[in-house]
Amino acid sequence: MNKRNHKTYLRDKQNLRVRLARKPYEDQPDSMFRDANIHYQIAERTRAIGFGGIGAMHKLVCKLGLDRAINKNVRLLRRHVPYWESDHVLNLAYNVLTGGTCLEDIERLRNDETYMNGLDAERVPDPTTAGDFLRRFDQDSILALQETFNEARTKVWALQEASFRKEAIIDIDGTIAGTTGECKEGMDISYKGIWGYAPLIVSLANTNEVLYLANRPGNRPSSDGAAHWLDRSIDRVSPVFEQVWVRGDTDFSLTRNFDRWDDRVGFVFGYDAKKKLVAMADALPEGQWKRLKRPARYEIQTEPRRRPENVKEQVVKTREFKKIRLQSEQVAEFEYQPVHCQKSYRMVVTRKNLTVEKGEARLFDDIRYFFYITNDRKKTAAEIVLFANDRCNQENIIGQLKSGVNALRMPSDGLLSNWAYMVIASLAWNMKAWYGMVTLNPTVRREILRMEYKRFLNSFILIPCQIVATGRRLIYRILTYTRHLETFLSTFDRIRMLQLA
Repeated sequence: MNKRNHKTYLRDKQNLRVRLARKPYEDQPDSMFRDANIHYQIAERTRAIGFGGIGAMHKLVCKLGLDRAINKNVRLLRRHVPYWESDHVLNLAYNVLTGGTCLEDIERLRNDETYMNGLDAERVPDPTTAGDFLRRFDQDSILALQETFNEARTKVWALQEASFRKEAIIDIDGTIAGTTGECKEGMDISYKGIWGYAPLIVSLANTNEVLYLANRPGNRPSSDGAAHWLDRSIDRVSPVFEQVWVRGDTDFSLTRNFDRWDDRVGFVFGYDAKKKLVAMADALPEGQWKRLKRPARYEIQTEPRRRPENVKEQVVKTREFKKIRLQSEQVAEFEYQPVHCQKSYRMVVTRKNLTVEKGEARLFDDIRYFFYITNDRKKTAAEIVLFANDRCNQENIIGQLKSGVNALRMPSDGLLSNWAYMVIASLAWNMKAWYGMVTLNPTVRREILRMEYKRFLNSFILIPCQIVATGRRLIYRILTYTRHLETFLSTFDRIRMLQLA
């Protein structure tokens, strides 16, 4: 940021601060949102877009060499008349990055001359052409595309401080991507009675990145093909990180793979509460059970506030609904050797003491066991339980892919073409993480990595800019002040200086 731009930035920042400062207002005669004399006019010279942050994201793509890598590794087109493979992939990803939720939203970009000028593109593919491109994918091409993305993310990882590379935590989970369509190839009915697909998602808990995404028919169990994708993930992160962990719920306790994983990674998986395990837990001496103390969800940094009335609790009592109330938790452990293993592993068990209530009446007490199997010998039993429970954050990632990014949609008519779309759309989510990791300020970096997708768009992408081409430069002239503007500009300056490709 030059001196002139910095002066303008400080002026706008101060003006906004003064405007929002607490004032000794008197009783106002009218509302803040007034009936102004509004008119619309077509500007003669101003060429502006509402999502100026796309320029920074495109520069990051180019610095990573992702566009060239896609053209090299994903060969789907015999001729490039006029588009290359990267044009199609980035067109779909940028549609998501600018708030698009379906293929038809590409039409708004295709008819926005300023948007195309901002990317120095003469034209972009239309929705029909984008759909045709998705239908060209086979399984090998989808895998090649994912590995191309992974090569790019490795370059971003290399920029991080040494502490970042101490530990990688790989999470895996499946979900249901429902559809109302009836002609989607490969769709099937899930155990929940929902028609659609059953995508499998492998993510890196450190950054919330999606490492691999596999699309499957809706009737497939969560663990179907999971070992293959976990192996690929381990292969990808092991050369970068000193210690690798793998986490999953009970569906991913793939005991046939434990012995060979034991030589490579640490793992913690949930384990089904089988009769034999329950009997072993019941037989443990009472002295081996230790109280499980969970940390507070958050720290109150202001003065304590009066807790509001628990309306849900009152409704449950009044209508005499059954309610299960947790009274206490204890944790213990023992050695256990699964049938398919040559080694024994550490089985950590949580005992939950529950009370079943109906209205004001206490019906009966109950005890339930939850089991976790691990090859770790250093963490305490309580630490293993808390570490395993942290895996629940992946549910947030899946939720963001569904409702924020809208990546788990089925815009095409085939399992493979929809799989390709899911992978490309998830690139937009991963680019959020890459952008955050390029940011210099550690506090802001953590904030971006934890941001919901739509908040990220509102903060760093949906920036109104005038596009001006002068000489050898393409200028994004920012038209308004935003709270994250300083971070945005400093991050873009760092992107421009990167030497990665």
